[in-house]
Amino acid sequence: MLVLPAIDLLDNEAVRLLQGDYSKKTVYSSEPEKMIQVFEEQGATLIHIVDLNAAKTGKSENEVAIRKIKANCSVELELGGGIRSLENMKFYDGLGVSRFILGTVAVEDPSVVEQGLKTYGPDRIVIGVDAKDGLVRTKGWETNSGIKYTDFLKKMYLMGVRHVIFTDISKDGMMAGPNTAVYLELLSLFPDLQLVASGGVSSIEDLVNLYEVSHGKLFGAITGKAIYEGKLDLKESIRILSKKRNEN
Repeated sequence: MLVLPAIDLLDNEAVRLLQGDYSKKTVYSSEPEKMIQVFEEQGATLIHIVDLNAAKTGKSENEVAIRKIKANCSVELELGGGIRSLENMKFYDGLGVSRFILGTVAVEDPSVVEQGLKTYGPDRIVIGVDAKDGLVRTKGWETNSGIKYTDFLKKMYLMGVRHVIFTDISKDGMMAGPNTAVYLELLSLFPDLQLVASGGVSSIEDLVNLYEVSHGKLFGAITGKAIYEGKLDLKESIRILSKKRNEN
C-alpha cells in the first residue's frame, strides 16, 4: 500500500480547502515544487496533485507550478481537477504527468473515459469518486449528481477502469480518521480494483489500520493536511508499511 502525499494547487500555491469550500483555504506554500522535493527525499514514489482552479472552472491556472514540480523531482505524478477531455490529458501528458484522474467528466460524459482508456491504457486512467451521503459529487464537490457511488463504479468497472480514488468528503481535512467500511465494501464488490483511500487519513495509525483491515489489498492512501501540520511522519509511515508488506 503506497502513501501518496497530496498537493492541492490554487493560483500556483499549495493550499488545502476545508471540505471542498473554496472560501475556507489554508495556504501552505507558494513554492509547491519544494514541498514535493521533500516528499521525494522521504520516500514517496507517487504524488497526488489536484488543480483546484480547473476542478471548479475547467480551466487550469496552475501550469507554472506543475512545470516547476516536474522539473524539480523524479517521482511519478498523478493529477486531477478539470480533466474533461482527451485534449486535457494530452496537455498534461506533455508536462510529464503519469496518471490522469477523471472525476466530473466520468459522470457527465463517460465517452471521455473510453477515449482515455483506449489512448493511454487502464494503468494511466484513474477515476476519482468524491462522495457524500452515498452520492457522487462533481465540479469540485459543489454539485450533487444524485448517482449512487456503487452504481457509478459498476459502470466504470465494466468499461475497463481498474484504478479508482475514493474520497469520503465528510472525512476530508477533518483529521478524524478514514471511512474504512466504504473501502471494504468496494474491495468486496470489485476484488481486482486498484483502490486508493482518500479523506481523513491523519496518522500512521490510520494507515496501518487501512492496511490491516484491507489485508494489504488497498493500492494506496492519500494524505495531505496531516503531513503539513506535522501529525503524520511521511518517512516513518512509508517505512512501517514497507516492513508490514515484507512480513506478509
